[in-house]
Amino acid sequence: MGAIPPGFAPLESTSPFHELVGPLHVRRGPEGVAIGLRVDDKHQNRRGVVHGGMICTLADFAMGYAASGVTGVPRQLVTTSLACDFAANARPGDWIEARVEVFRPGNRVAFVSGYVWRVDPNGAAERIARVSATFQILQPHA
Repeated sequence: MGAIPPGFAPLESTSPFHELVGPLHVRRGPEGVAIGLRVDDKHQNRRGVVHGGMICTLADFAMGYAASGVTGVPRQLVTTSLACDFAANARPGDWIEARVEVFRPGNRVAFVSGYVWRVDPNGAAERIARVSATFQILQPHA
């Protein structure tokens, strides 16, 4: 497989599910959060392209990750809706990344949107999905 693009660092495992779909990598910057993944054979469907469910999983993880820290204090949250519109795909060996932005953070609900991109080794990127989600922000236990 190829090298991880500059600016991305391994994301520590957050759950057994993360272990199953990863390894995932994170990049934080002024433009927002990006979570990236090198597509492996385990991510493909029987047509040899990354499974749509994997694209949704990557997007959900990136959007939830961004929303959980938007208040400056990590918060637990629940995905209440997720939309994904597919425009292209990726194959094993490709690098894909979800670049997301929290555009309406709140105390109880956060709205997040972004795109999933396939990025070639030269840095050229193609949008493969448009994503958006709503998260319920859970109140800390007393």
